[in-house]
Amino acid sequence: MARQSESKLGLLAMTALVTGAIVGSGIFSLPQNMAEGAGAGAIIIAWIITFFGMITLAKIFQWLSINRSDIDDGVYGYVREGFGDYLGFNAAWGYWISVWVGNVGYLVVIYSALGSFQVFDFFGDGSTFPAMVCGIITLWVLHFFVLRGVQSATTLNIIVTIAKIIPILLFILLVALAFKIETFQIDFWGSPELGSVTSQVKNTMLYTVWVFLGIECATVYASRAQNMQVVSRATILGFLITITLLICVSLLSLGVVPQAELAGMKNPSMAQVLEFAVGPWGGVLINIGLIVSVGGALLAWTMISSEMLFLAARGSKNTAPSIFGKLNSKQVPANAMWLTNSLISLFLVINYVNDAGYNILIQLASSMALIPYLLCAGFGLKLALKNKQHAVSLLLMTSIGSVYGLWLIYAGGLDYLLLSLLLYSCGLPFFFRSRKERGLSFLISPIEKVLAAMVIGGALTALYLILSGTLSL
Repeated sequence: MARQSESKLGLLAMTALVTGAIVGSGIFSLPQNMAEGAGAGAIIIAWIITFFGMITLAKIFQWLSINRSDIDDGVYGYVREGFGDYLGFNAAWGYWISVWVGNVGYLVVIYSALGSFQVFDFFGDGSTFPAMVCGIITLWVLHFFVLRGVQSATTLNIIVTIAKIIPILLFILLVALAFKIETFQIDFWGSPELGSVTSQVKNTMLYTVWVFLGIECATVYASRAQNMQVVSRATILGFLITITLLICVSLLSLGVVPQAELAGMKNPSMAQVLEFAVGPWGGVLINIGLIVSVGGALLAWTMISSEMLFLAARGSKNTAPSIFGKLNSKQVPANAMWLTNSLISLFLVINYVNDAGYNILIQLASSMALIPYLLCAGFGLKLALKNKQHAVSLLLMTSIGSVYGLWLIYAGGLDYLLLSLLLYSCGLPFFFRSRKERGLSFLISPIEKVLAAMVIGGALTALYLILSGTLSL
């Protein structure tokens, strides 16, 4: 018993895992991302909304993991249990797309960071032809390593975590020393071109989702913890550490570089801000930290994206075609990974042709995660309405989470909602195929038929707008 207890993770180790799961590439580009559509005052309001919204979502996932431990497939399992096969499939499909589109963004920002070095300036902002080719090569080298069963070892995780946190802490310290209140106050409520404060707050929302994408992953480590109290405390503590880092990075940058200038910076913008504050070595430090950090994150999220499609396809109650629910001899969901990385390659080509860049990719990735998050909050609310114990607090928490989910979809805007529905509609043939395999009708209830019709209608609208040049990636 003593040996078993020693192998379990305590509060410090669990908090490090939670923080490492949330912190990815987003923080390295956060100064430009936030300043692009908002002034300092609106950014402060946005972080206040994000704090209450995201901590509520974190507590919902925490509560579900404890009280519905019978559901072992996360986001997909919660939504399928709460709302049936069709919405369950869409939760898995949307989350899967969100992750692999995010991986496209990872590859773009890695080569953008390399492009900051003179010897690699041909990589530009990560969307040039050499960056596309090298991104595809990197992806497929990683693909074949993972197919052989390669997993991120503890040592690699420690190195990646250090590579993330140390440059960020140094950035915060050095930028705080260079902070000037008069610079911070320039266009505090935004210039007229940015619109109203409400519009500015909305402009930041998809970026705040991106930097917290993966907040639900904290519950994955529950079985390794000493007890559920450790999971609970580590979830909240990890969230507080992460949001503190994010707020410091975004707000302190506005005291070094004026909002208008910051908005026009190339990503990863943290590097340019630190270079502005301390000289060229600051930019080199951040870019090296980003490359190592995002390289490790790319490995982890490549495996997670394939796993999500695998979860929806495994077992006798699969909602995705069973071919994606098969494992190879190394226990890797190979078929799901082949499809995932083929689509990432396609999007790297599309990104090059359209010169879309990192910002558009991460906003699309964030928008695809909004519906799964909303549905998970809705499942929590559904359980709260049936739960008589702690009913008031649980009902309040899940209600706030559901309202926040709706607000995010509204703030994301119609363009990204339509693009999301276009991608959701692509999942219908996969869902219908799984139903045929199980000998079931395509859609069971009238509600499912209405929802499918809404998805198709939104997709056709998006397609029309794309062909007419009104909407583009």
